[in-house]
Formats: sequence, structure tokens, C-alpha cells
Amino acid sequence: MKQLTIAIDGFSSCGKSTLAKALARKLNFIFIDSGAMYRAVTLYALRNDFILGRHIDEAKIIASLPYIDIRFELDSHTARPEVILNDENVEKAIRSMEVSSYVSPVAAIPEVRYKLVNLQREMGKFGGVVMDGRDIGSVVFPDAELKLFLTADPEVRVQRRYRELLSKGEQTTPEQVRKNLQERDLKDSTRAESPLIRTADAIEVDNSHLDQDEQLELILKLIGEKFNINR
Repeated sequence: MKQLTIAIDGFSSCGKSTLAKALARKLNFIFIDSGAMYRAVTLYALRNDFILGRHIDEAKIIASLPYIDIRFELDSHTARPEVILNDENVEKAIRSMEVSSYVSPVAAIPEVRYKLVNLQREMGKFGGVVMDGRDIGSVVFPDAELKLFLTADPEVRVQRRYRELLSKGEQTTPEQVRKNLQERDLKDSTRAESPLIRTADAIEVDNSHLDQDEQLELILKLIGEKFNINR
């Protein structure tokens, strides 16, 4: 099919990555998880003690950027892309609550965004990609043929994230998850550098009452109608 660029934005735990992965598989496109890239930088900062308590040493993070290499590799068993940080598979490590607690302020650092946005544009320069994140339709791919903005009821998001963390062995509570999501929403929406916004040409999809299959079918139907593509 036509080599479209599909940009998916939205708040945390709205199912952006789940939808993006499913769309990429169905359309035979490349999936790029931009959020995972910011998580990888955050993990690097935590491991190198650039983040201690509530203090984030932005100068040290910026100085370390030339030494941070991020790429994706397909898992040989699942055929899903996993994040490689300086030759180490960190797919599981970047999903921890600790990384989640710091990723928004790290992602707000202009030099971090500049580095990763350039990487993302390079990865998607030939189209045929699905990328999800916070500023994909507004900054990374402003000319994307299809822009989606996912939303969901806040409590639905809390329960989704809580179940996800429990399934990965993370010890947490719904209250901790709720607080984390509220803080991330505020930081993502109000940061000076590339805040989360819904662009005028983005299609809003509220998936509060849709399961994964229903959501995928809805978007595939939308793509078929919008681009006159028969599946």
C-alpha cells in the first residue's frame, strides 16, 4: 500500500503503543516507539546518578548525549522491535515506575528532544512508518498523512497502567499510578519545549470503551475510507 506516515499522539496509558504496533503489523509498516527513546535516556541518567531524588542534573545529561546510542532491534521470537541502549537490550528496564517518574522532565530538556527528534525523523524519512508519542504530529512529522490523537477516561488509564505494571512484576498501587499519570499529564502539556497538543488536523479517538481489536478495526476502516484503500 501507499507508504503513509501515521502519527499517534496522546496522554500516557491511552494505548498509543499498543495501537501503533498493531497498525504496523497489519499494514507491514515500521513501528517506532518514540516514548521508549526518551525512557532510554532517562534510564541512562538514572544509572549514572544524573538523577538523585528530585534533582535532575540537566548539564550532565546534555554532556552525555554524544555517548548515548539508541536503536531498535526485532526480537527473534516475537518479531517486535525492542530498545537497545549502547548495545544493551533495555526493553524491560525502561518500563519501570522509577523511569516513568522521571521521563517527563528528562524529555522536556531541549537538547534531549533535539537529538531524539532528529533520530526519529531519520528513521521515518521514507514513510511506511507508524510512530507514537507526545509531539509526533506537531513536531516530528507535521506533514504526516494521518494524525491520530488518543484519549481515554482518566480512571480507565489508571487501571490499564496498573494492570500492565502488575503483569511485569512491578509492586505498586492504583493511587501511586494515578499520581504518576497526573504529574506526567501536567508536565507533558505545560512544558516549554514541544508540549503535548492536539493539532487541528488530528483525528481524536476516545478508546475508553473499546478493546484493542475494536480500536484497530476502527482505525483500519478510517484509513481505508480516507485513502481509498481496500484491505
